[in-house]
Amino acid sequence: MGSLTQACSSSSSLAKSVFSLASSSPFFFTSGHTKITRHYSSSFFRASTSPLASVCVDSKEVRSTDLVDLEYAELNLKYKISEEVGHVRIRQHVNPLSSSFSTPAPVPAWEEVYKDPSLPLMVDIGSGSGRFLLWLAKKNAESGNYLGLEIRQKLVKRANFWVNELGLSNAHFIFANAMVSFDQLISSYPGPLEFVSILCPDPHFKKRHHKRRVVQKPLVDSILQNLKPGGKIFVQSDVLDVAQDMRDQLDEEAKVLEHVDTVDTEEGWLRENPMGIRTEREIHAELEGARIYRRLYQKKILIDSLQ
Repeated sequence: MGSLTQACSSSSSLAKSVFSLASSSPFFFTSGHTKITRHYSSSFFRASTSPLASVCVDSKEVRSTDLVDLEYAELNLKYKISEEVGHVRIRQHVNPLSSSFSTPAPVPAWEEVYKDPSLPLMVDIGSGSGRFLLWLAKKNAESGNYLGLEIRQKLVKRANFWVNELGLSNAHFIFANAMVSFDQLISSYPGPLEFVSILCPDPHFKKRHHKRRVVQKPLVDSILQNLKPGGKIFVQSDVLDVAQDMRDQLDEEAKVLEHVDTVDTEEGWLRENPMGIRTEREIHAELEGARIYRRLYQKKILIDSLQ
């Protein structure tokens, strides 16, 4: 395959839609996003928040893996990594109800994991390769800590290798089944839980397997119990049924959660990703022309919590 393209010079005249929630959260990017434009018959154009502001790609040659590399190019991750980690091949579907995932993950010594464990925490449930969280951690090195919970151990091992390679003191990944371990882990964290993301979780399409989906009542309860007032939950999926399922679960918590409506909302779904970077699954799905269904919630600040 030919070279992945020339970089087009960035243009200040590009129209940008500003996504602002008047939030001081270090985990939430309000600087704005440029709408993605695609011309599959000739070229692929994406304006990005990275220093490489715009990129043109020949769609006859481009692969989603190339776009992932491009999206996360500034991390400069090494793919030829240590023999200990080895080549990572993963199972796409894991059954979280299996007995092999029923043991809660041990609580780490947070002062050894993070330079400052009192900082606000973002937790990404189902962190996958970890690139998404690593990018955020690098952008907010002094203002927040980042924790990835992932059920596939090889991905966790490689992600923590990358944490060390990047010299990050505010990112960490734990091999854990969030359905079993979330409360035990997060309730022990010294600082406030400010942001939780669940992005393109395993859909488990068959109806009899829906009980394997990560967003279930016990996990929602654990998140709400630990989330600080004003904290946010961001969910998204390229599978409408999964997105609606997560939406229904969270909408049931209307007493403590409110859906955040913005000018960027269409039919109750956010049109753009507010995080400043797309996940790998998001990139794959959008290249195939799929729509991403996003929903953002905020924990209500109740009067009792102010007293």
